Amino acid sequence: MTMKQSSKLTRAFKAFCFAAGSLAVLQPATAEAGELTIYAAIDGDKLSAISDLFSIKHPDIKINWMRDSTGIVHARMMAEKDNPRADAVFGMAATSMLTMDALGMFLPYTPAGVERLDSRYRDKQEPNHWVGLWGWAGAICFNTIEGEKLGLPAPKSWADLLDPVYQGHITMPNPASSGTGFLDVSAWIQMMGEEAAWDYMDKLHSNIASYTHSGSKPCKQAAAGEYTVGVSWPYRGASLKAKGAPIDIIVPSEGIGWEMQAAAIMDGTDNLEDAQTFLDWAISDEILEFYSETASVVARPELIKTRPFFPDEVVSSMIDNDFAAMALKKDAIIAEWRSRYESKSEPKK
Repeated sequence: MTMKQSSKLTRAFKAFCFAAGSLAVLQPATAEAGELTIYAAIDGDKLSAISDLFSIKHPDIKINWMRDSTGIVHARMMAEKDNPRADAVFGMAATSMLTMDALGMFLPYTPAGVERLDSRYRDKQEPNHWVGLWGWAGAICFNTIEGEKLGLPAPKSWADLLDPVYQGHITMPNPASSGTGFLDVSAWIQMMGEEAAWDYMDKLHSNIASYTHSGSKPCKQAAAGEYTVGVSWPYRGASLKAKGAPIDIIVPSEGIGWEMQAAAIMDGTDNLEDAQTFLDWAISDEILEFYSETASVVARPELIKTRPFFPDEVVSSMIDNDFAAMALKKDAIIAEWRSRYESKSEPKK
């Protein structure tokens, strides 16, 4: 084994060790095969399908996927800033990406075909430092059976969630560890203004039963009847409802936050050619069509597909999100949120 091969294996093993429960999609490696370590912040079931599609197209490149929630992946990458272990990052929230880009953590590269994408998904810098892939938005999952049993009305707005009747019946994601949680908090700040938003969250906290470390978990909890109201995202709700879960997916009347998930090459990679191949593929029509099956929006809006139970008003309800401003304020917002509400967060596994 050469020193370079040994270094790659060591780096992959170290990265694997940090991600308990991460998805490692491994094909048998050959001496000639390329190898990438990619950090990902998306659901495991989606990542598994994405990995399979890439392996079919590029069987000569082996990927060691290290998957976790947005907050955990972000914290890991910041800790490794001066000695990155990943070759690329994939499916990371734009607000986190912009924070890391400001620190010079990405290697500039404009992927082939980027001109086809909606301008909102393209970095304004040339060459590009990152590229947007798809987006997701906020929503409320409401268990209709539990609601009827407990005498709880279906909420129609964010303001409705402050009603004392919901006390102990709501879960939502922790914005420090979940991109879905942060898109909700950042949307409230942008829609209401900071002072009014923190006042809103103070009151909402009284009704919260638990803050989860996963954006999809509150909807799963609502679907299972563990809690009646789950602040989550619409695709998860639609997929659970399609499987028979007794839930409604509600788009609050004031508007909803949304996030873009993006990809970039890490500065310091010693697998540049393979990383560029991956980024080119990540915005290809083939994979964009796959994203459109599960995402609220994609980098080519014309590819968005109609899905059963997915609310029609999601796209029209998404706020004009100032990603750059929220990225600059993200650390301060999360620190303030933790100081006020961390006590109700579920234990980290």
